Amino acid sequence: MSDSLDRLYQAVLAARSADPAISRTARLLRAGRDKMAKKLAEEAVEVVIDAMQGNTDAVVKESADLIYNLVVLWVEAGVDPKDVWAEMARRERLFGIAEKLPKRVIEASMRRKVVALESRRPRKRR
Repeated sequence: MSDSLDRLYQAVLAARSADPAISRTARLLRAGRDKMAKKLAEEAVEVVIDAMQGNTDAVVKESADLIYNLVVLWVEAGVDPKDVWAEMARRERLFGIAEKLPKRVIEASMRRKVVALESRRPRKRR
């Protein structure tokens, strides 16, 4: 599996210099991080909807789209798949293959800060 993802990662890296008129990946890379994140979120929602509806074939197809868009975002963010695999191996050593990193293990300084998003409409005062 990681071989396929590594090949996809290399293809996406190569697409950075491709013609956006010809390459969908080059267009997506030039559209910016916001667009890439939106596409990734859309695909994730589609996987969830199809899974909830019990549509296995659609889950498989949408999962491939989800992974593609994740790899595109990795390229944009400067994330190498080897770093993801190393993190997965570290977690497996600590917690087992199927475990997510427990929140209590994450140092306070490593946690992302929660910030309030700016509202687009001013609130009416009562």
